[in-house]
Amino acid sequence: MNMNSTIRIMNEKDKSDILEMMRVFYASPAVHTNGSDEIFQSDIENCINDNPYLEGYVIEDSNGIQGYAMVAKSFSTEFGKPCIWIEDLYIKEDCRGLGLGNMLMDFITQNYTDCIFRLEVEEENERAVKLYKKCGFTVLPYMEMKK
Repeated sequence: MNMNSTIRIMNEKDKSDILEMMRVFYASPAVHTNGSDEIFQSDIENCINDNPYLEGYVIEDSNGIQGYAMVAKSFSTEFGKPCIWIEDLYIKEDCRGLGLGNMLMDFITQNYTDCIFRLEVEEENERAVKLYKKCGFTVLPYMEMKK
């Protein structure tokens, strides 16, 4: 694990780096939809402003940002407690395999107490599935729908 990496709240100066990472992430097979710059910019703005439902984090070392995560807050009536949706978790290609994804997951789960954590992952994204299972996540047999 890279012990020189730190995690902090996303801020205004991160916008261009996060936008570039979101473009790569959403164009990859890890995400089912492609998104758009308009959506990405809105997501980033909502992470850095006072939106009570969305928070953004960056992981970085002295060389710069290595990745980011976005979490959305809601409530799960199914589990009877607050629900934290891990919406995005992205580590730059050249930073993968250093334990940064695990570090971000630990940070998120330790910073939101007495919550249920949920996320979506493409089954084919074996590396991510392995990470999430290692972090204690299990599969829920749901079909997701949207309108």
